[in-house]
Amino acid sequence: MLETASAPVGRCLYYGGGWRHPVSGRYVETVNPGTNEPICSVANAGAPDVDAAVDAARAGFKDWREIVPLERGRIIKAMAQVVRENARELAALDAANCGNPVREMAGDAAIAAAQLDFFAGLVTEMKGDTIPMGPDALNLTVRQPLGVVARILAFNHPFMFCAGKMAAPLAAGNSVIIKPPEQAPLSALRLAELVGGLLPDGVLNVVPGGREAGAALASHPCVDKVAIIGSVAAGRAVMRAASDTIKPVLLELGGKNALIAFADADPEQVATAVIAGMNFTWCGQSCGSTSRAFLHRDIYEDVIARLPGEAAAFVPGLPTDESTTMGAIINGVQHARILDFIAAARSEGARLVCGGRVPTDARLGKGFYLEPTIFADVTPTMRIAREEVFGPVLAVAPWTDEAELVERVNGVEYGLTCSIWTSDLVKAHRTAMAVEAGFVWINEVSKHFLGAPFGGWKQSGLGREECLGELLSFTQEKNIHVSLRIAR
Repeated sequence: MLETASAPVGRCLYYGGGWRHPVSGRYVETVNPGTNEPICSVANAGAPDVDAAVDAARAGFKDWREIVPLERGRIIKAMAQVVRENARELAALDAANCGNPVREMAGDAAIAAAQLDFFAGLVTEMKGDTIPMGPDALNLTVRQPLGVVARILAFNHPFMFCAGKMAAPLAAGNSVIIKPPEQAPLSALRLAELVGGLLPDGVLNVVPGGREAGAALASHPCVDKVAIIGSVAAGRAVMRAASDTIKPVLLELGGKNALIAFADADPEQVATAVIAGMNFTWCGQSCGSTSRAFLHRDIYEDVIARLPGEAAAFVPGLPTDESTTMGAIINGVQHARILDFIAAARSEGARLVCGGRVPTDARLGKGFYLEPTIFADVTPTMRIAREEVFGPVLAVAPWTDEAELVERVNGVEYGLTCSIWTSDLVKAHRTAMAVEAGFVWINEVSKHFLGAPFGGWKQSGLGREECLGELLSFTQEKNIHVSLRIAR
């Protein structure tokens, strides 16, 4: 059971301003990964439920698009305030349902509220243009909302994704259908309880479910855009399903991101950055984690010697405990998958620097925990150098030749983030331009900045988020030509 929060009262489907039972009657247990114990049963939407939710969203859109932009912004700001007022409860709920530490999940609620405020403030920036046509004509463009937007969310930041990712489509005048992660749906349902009444019926809809619900949303002819945060495989499936109706997609997918340290970088700062970039707090379950560290040979062993001490700050513990600094893996399937990566790294000859074990703390015996794990001397052919682990496993490798380094960094199918450490501005800019990644830090790591476009290259995704471009992507442009000639 939940230790510091109550499960939401609404455990059904939320659409059209009310709670509905699934047509199939299917309910599934959602589990606390920290204890591997059930929390409660939640509705599992199927295709007929998606049809009903889309109908409700279509009706809600007709009302929402008529509300003037500044009033939409006011309502979204009111939603942000509700999120702030309930941050502690939402943090506890996510900690119990997705396994991330409760102390850190309060920050997720704050980020979600900031995103709601940010996009609420941009409602008057959906501007068109005028095109010169001479004295006898006026030509202009306007931006209008798309209609119904579906957002399919990942389990690593359930509430932050739910509240934050609805902000841009709502601000643009669309209605939204949220499919929360099937592993951790509770905070999205609680959000519907908290803010649903602030919006016209059908504008916000939440349909918990699995692949059937996601596929139905992506392929539905009356869903006008679908966005997903998930694996590359899930993104491909959504893109295929969306292609039949030629609907636009926004894909924020996986990463196998690099941290690059030059010889002139300070070893102590680099060691701190290497650990920070791994997001061990979330057990490395973050698409933006810099899970490949390339350290120049001159500072290689110096940095590696410091990593166990830096990693020691992250100790697996019960997610609902305020003192916990590292939470639980989302479920047993992912836990076993990560252990398989660790076994493969050992067998392929990587040097274990620290970790690699399941904690022996008896309090954690039922849950899904792993120590922060670091391997050195990783070569390009090893699995942990090529595949996204999505767990607390860092691959460290030395380098000396810059051209070869760039080739290795770019030699994977992913291209989401990259972190570069050097005191040489020329090297920094040269490398930033050479790496195939959509979001690059120089002498920084793991931070997002509202207003700065976040998104990937290659198979890490399509589109940009957290910026004006995200807002505009939920609109469509229309050209209007007016002849000013008057027949005489």
